[in-house]
Amino acid sequence: MKTRHSIAVIAMALMASTSGIAHGQEASKEIKIVLPEQPANLEPCGTIITNVGQILSQNVTEALTVIDAKTGLPQPKLATEWARIDDMTWRIKLRPGVKFQDGTGMDAKAVAFSIKRMTGGALTCNNMAKFGDRTLEATPVDDLTLDIKSDRPEPILPTLLSVVMVISPNTPADKPVNDPVGTGPFKLTSFDTQTVTMNRFDGYWGEKPEIEKATYVWRSESSIRAAMVETGEADLTPSIAIQDATNPETDFSYLNSETTAMRVDMSKPPLNDLRIRKALNLAIDWEGLKALFGPDVKRASQMVVPGINGHDDSLQPWEYDPAKAVELVAEAKAAGVPVDTEIVLIGRNGIYPNGGEAMEAMAAMWQTAGLNVKLTMLDVADWIRYLQKPYPEERGATLLQMMHDNNKGDSAFTIPIFYRSTGQYSTVSDPAFDAEIDTALAASGEERTKDFKAIFTKARTDVVSDIPMFHMIGYTRVGKRLDWKPDITTNSEIPLAHIHMRD
Repeated sequence: MKTRHSIAVIAMALMASTSGIAHGQEASKEIKIVLPEQPANLEPCGTIITNVGQILSQNVTEALTVIDAKTGLPQPKLATEWARIDDMTWRIKLRPGVKFQDGTGMDAKAVAFSIKRMTGGALTCNNMAKFGDRTLEATPVDDLTLDIKSDRPEPILPTLLSVVMVISPNTPADKPVNDPVGTGPFKLTSFDTQTVTMNRFDGYWGEKPEIEKATYVWRSESSIRAAMVETGEADLTPSIAIQDATNPETDFSYLNSETTAMRVDMSKPPLNDLRIRKALNLAIDWEGLKALFGPDVKRASQMVVPGINGHDDSLQPWEYDPAKAVELVAEAKAAGVPVDTEIVLIGRNGIYPNGGEAMEAMAAMWQTAGLNVKLTMLDVADWIRYLQKPYPEERGATLLQMMHDNNKGDSAFTIPIFYRSTGQYSTVSDPAFDAEIDTALAASGEERTKDFKAIFTKARTDVVSDIPMFHMIGYTRVGKRLDWKPDITTNSEIPLAHIHMRD
């Protein structure tokens, strides 16, 4: 059986003969990016999925606002200004002179179409997870002005609009697409099982990017991705494992906005018993598991990273207490809970470096605690069926490997998704908790922060519908041709316009 090291050596040897591709790319300013996994699709309503957002977001498609990575505040993009008219309504002013890549002008009607397509329920929209169960109605006022009305007070609507991808009104309204047409600086030219390619869009409203063409490929093995950049077969890979980040000249670590976790399906026995859910958290050797991700990752006690409004620095993560975990499982069994029922641990291939190894280790620890856990690894297209509602009817008791990204500055992008009964990723059903969440979402200022902290405390101590793992550190490898470094948004997007060629 080949080791990771031998795979990397073989890959480098094979790719050395093709490294001349990079020299041909220099003159034409073409680059190649290698991702960990093939995108399941290129539907612009799914850009919160990492391998879709890293290709489309701010390249092919753009939103009304973008979030400043340092402040967490919304900044103008396709919208230039906004004002709150009343508790339920915001008025949005649009940027003039913007065209879609099919030549259609971007106006209030086109934006209203994009919002209705996203929120109307005619197609499954992953990005709606960030909105929870909100209802939005967009009404054009004039060509470059529209009012957006929500079904309940929404004090941070301009922030939420950063996940609304504006697309051509010629896009089908009721089915997903793989050939999105947006307003971004790059136009999609092809998508097949091997590659995605895009070319610079010369009709772009903003500054012309330096990059002329980008090709995306995917390789599941971290060492292969690292070797491709090392030899010049590729120019950039956004994600490599810590053991492959060995070259300080090309490899960069960065604090990303991702929190790794396991979601517990509270609706199925034995996971509907609080003692079992607590035992799942207590059975993990967190320090041992940390070795897979590097010394700089931080144990998570909640589903948002520090710096997000609502994060509670005083909330402590679960400790490793295997004896207590065994005790809780035995106590539940004595009370008649069917602890021997098979629990399927659903992992996702390529979700993050060393993710499969982490699932194997956690499954073994849970088995040691007395639970019947079976690991199943799925590709993203199958895994996503378990991530969002409606969940497969045939599922039994499941634990789902997740990585949640919130770089938007506010816990509204997290709390309703996971803890409200209607949340797209939620397995919780608690009307009283729903009321607390709704109160927090309608609040502002210090009251909003206090309410969010109380919700995370309740989720940690009383609900226990998830197993927070780590706030992650990312590692990238950047080829010597490029002048670019990752930041907190890299797991969500890689704007090609931010990449420059070295002299």
